[in-house]
Amino acid sequence: MKRSLNLLFTLFLCSMTLWAANQPKRLLVVAQDGSGDYTTIQEAIYAIRDYTPIPIKVFVKNGIYNEKLIIPAWKCDITIEGESADGTIISNGDFANKDLVYFGDSIAKMGTFRTHTLLVAGHRITLENLTIENTAGRVGQAVALHTEGDQIVVRKCKLKGNQDTLFTGDEKSHVYFEECYIDGTTDFIFGPATCWFENCRIHSKQNSYITAASSAQHNPFGYVFHNCDITAADDVTKVYLGRPWRAYAAVAFIKCNLGKQIRPEGWENWRNPENEKTARYSEYQNHGEGASIEKRVKWSRQLTKKEAKKYTRENVLGGNWWKNVEK
Repeated sequence: MKRSLNLLFTLFLCSMTLWAANQPKRLLVVAQDGSGDYTTIQEAIYAIRDYTPIPIKVFVKNGIYNEKLIIPAWKCDITIEGESADGTIISNGDFANKDLVYFGDSIAKMGTFRTHTLLVAGHRITLENLTIENTAGRVGQAVALHTEGDQIVVRKCKLKGNQDTLFTGDEKSHVYFEECYIDGTTDFIFGPATCWFENCRIHSKQNSYITAASSAQHNPFGYVFHNCDITAADDVTKVYLGRPWRAYAAVAFIKCNLGKQIRPEGWENWRNPENEKTARYSEYQNHGEGASIEKRVKWSRQLTKKEAKKYTRENVLGGNWWKNVEK
């Protein structure tokens, strides 16, 4: 009897060992000096099982990672966490007017939507403690972060670029930004996704436009900036909160500190008066030198207290999924 029990116990241990060996690692470490599991972030992403059954964290040690990084649609439930936002840098320098070779001898321009430093197409992806930059300079459209997936969290990250720094693609996706720094020149936050920006610093590097939303008509919310600090370089004095990339652009600034660089009219129609009939631009209880509403364009609006109550993270983002992401 004792031998049978010992045999069963041994078989159990062997089966558990085999099961454990077949389970994916929950933590992958990226280090350029070879001290981790991988030396590039892309290698770590591709090593994760497609549609992983358990959430995976990729911890990236400090360094400048010169990568054009892609998280494909079939790579979901992943957190990429840097050792520090200032020290863990993902960097690339593609831009829209860069020549590309197609099919042998055919040459075409790269175009805006291929310029990303980091493209996030998977769902339930978290980015934390990272700098994501496009270093192309002031040469036209050049995206740093491009999101396409749903339920994306970007926390304590620095997004740096010039024109078109942050593209939030896909009208069905929801993205939550918390305590981030985002800078740029023209239209540097743009796209159709529904996004909430909480306690972020939005920094203009030249006289131009902050947002260029292309919200779908059926989406009640587009971009919501809540408790954000809207700043600018010392020589920047004329900044619009936004202009409509598409007719039904929706943007709201709520309880934000608007610097003196914000133009008195606040918003621009992209040289098309027809956009004034459809664009949904609103503000509520902003403060700072640029928050005066006396000269705001008449086709923007100040939310009433009742209307402002609809602007909660849960309501805008379609649930409280962002709370479930480990901080």
